[in-house]
Amino acid sequence: MTYQETIQWMFAQLPMYQKKGISALNHKLDNIQKFSTILGNPHLAFKSVHVAGTNGKGSSAHMLASVLQEAGYKVGLYTSPHLKDFRERIRINGETVSKKFVTGFVQKHQSYLTDNALSFFEMTVGMAFRYFKEEKVDIAVVEVGLGGRFDSTNIITPEVSLITNIGYDHMDILGNTLEKIALEKAGIIKPNVPVVISERQTETAEIFRLIAAQRKSKIYFAQELEMKSYPTDLLGAYQQKNSRGVRCVIAVLKGFTVSEKHLERGLANVVKNTGLQGRWQVLEKNPTVICDTAHNQEGLKSVLAQIRDQKFENLHVVIGFVMEKKLEDILPLFPKKAQYYFVKPMITRGLPADVLQEKALQFGLIGKVYSCVEEGFKAAKKMAKANDLVFVGGSTFVVAEVL
Repeated sequence: MTYQETIQWMFAQLPMYQKKGISALNHKLDNIQKFSTILGNPHLAFKSVHVAGTNGKGSSAHMLASVLQEAGYKVGLYTSPHLKDFRERIRINGETVSKKFVTGFVQKHQSYLTDNALSFFEMTVGMAFRYFKEEKVDIAVVEVGLGGRFDSTNIITPEVSLITNIGYDHMDILGNTLEKIALEKAGIIKPNVPVVISERQTETAEIFRLIAAQRKSKIYFAQELEMKSYPTDLLGAYQQKNSRGVRCVIAVLKGFTVSEKHLERGLANVVKNTGLQGRWQVLEKNPTVICDTAHNQEGLKSVLAQIRDQKFENLHVVIGFVMEKKLEDILPLFPKKAQYYFVKPMITRGLPADVLQEKALQFGLIGKVYSCVEEGFKAAKKMAKANDLVFVGGSTFVVAEVL
């Protein structure tokens, strides 16, 4: 199979949460543990940092990888979902996994994947860990896909665990309170492995303390520690919270030499070093076009607060969501004084644009329906004047289509 044929097979044959939702999830680690045995337990061959959280885990993972790269280490980075190309999920020192490796891996294990009904994510985790082992990385930064306790990445025993933030997302899977969601995220805390909490939240702090105590894991709340601050090239005021967690992880991490200069350069060159996209990313100027993958209540609050701080004449918002989003909590966050372009991301779980328009109208958000993201985006750019701001968001998949 060619690379394109391989990717098409993966998307078509394997259950994929991004497309199918909860029906694609396993809620067990049995499959990934068995698959890992077939692969020779590659996760035991490298050191790692494990990153979970509702918001900020992707940015934090990229920051950590960038800092460790600047310190001269060979750094694996596993994140999800991808925006443009599947290979974005698996990188070493910013370079994506080769098409040859992806194709060869799938061809070698295709029968096993099919016969054992592995999910897309389970397959991807196995592929990443095998690649990191073969390439002999010094350390891998591994981002949780969803939750923590039953996430396929949770077979690793990291050097440090990082939990960034707890918010209301995937409540149909993780629970409908911050405390329940925190319990799922706390599943990555391992016995005698230190855990860093980027953002101390009243509702969840004691849960993390309790789980850490049970597992004899030292816990650090980054907000409570005095640390030198460094600027980062990741735009967005919310990145300062992520940066504190990252700096704390580096301070706690044993066996790796990272200087203040490495920290400074790593945080200043995240995009260059790791290829991160979609976080308050400025796509064009005159008019200014910004996209951001924030897609839940807490994430969108931060992004929309940043929009209010920008200088512009008129605001144009291209938005789309997936079906399970609790829109009555999200739509009131958006400004009424804006022109809206309602779109549906091209996935099975995409919320129809006319349904979104109808719901948005209840909260005073006025706009038109477009047949696809591309059409809505083009319309927004056509309508916007040089001093206007065009914002694209609501879903990772909307941003992916624009990119």
